[in-house]
Amino acid sequence: MKLHWMGNHRTLIEKIIKYGNAYSNTYKLQRSYGTDVMFSAAQIQTLEYILEAEDKDEKMSEMAARLGVSPSTFSKNVKNLTEKGLLEKYHRSGNRKDIYVKPSEKGREVYTEYTKFVRELCFDEMFKHADTISEADKESFIRILDLLADVLVWYGEKEPPVRKLIKIEQDEE
Repeated sequence: MKLHWMGNHRTLIEKIIKYGNAYSNTYKLQRSYGTDVMFSAAQIQTLEYILEAEDKDEKMSEMAARLGVSPSTFSKNVKNLTEKGLLEKYHRSGNRKDIYVKPSEKGREVYTEYTKFVRELCFDEMFKHADTISEADKESFIRILDLLADVLVWYGEKEPPVRKLIKIEQDEE
């Protein structure tokens, strides 16, 4: 069956689906990624966002929203990273409710080792290709991915209503 609704975008959709499936198959797998610590892609993304936001004093809930994960998923990743010695938790004096997390020295070292490993493994080749396209084309591609991610985050939060077929009786016609 020909899927006409995609128009001439079938190959793009196919590659996005392939990437999504490949990523979901590895997202929670614990690997060393060239370091002496085992962690998942979900955990390293959490560490990365915490490193990026460390001078902003963002609450965990704010970072979770920026990353596009639920607060409970973010908290679970923070707990795992804290247990591995990669993060440290803080609260402000007079407010024990709001938790802030910062990278530990070990967290910084592990992240540096990870980035060297993963850049050589997959990003150097991707960056070479990205360097051949215009900034406008990159911005368009980024916008496409952002639109898709926004819909997926929204759809992941909403439970679609269950729709059932109800037989129409002859009296109702």
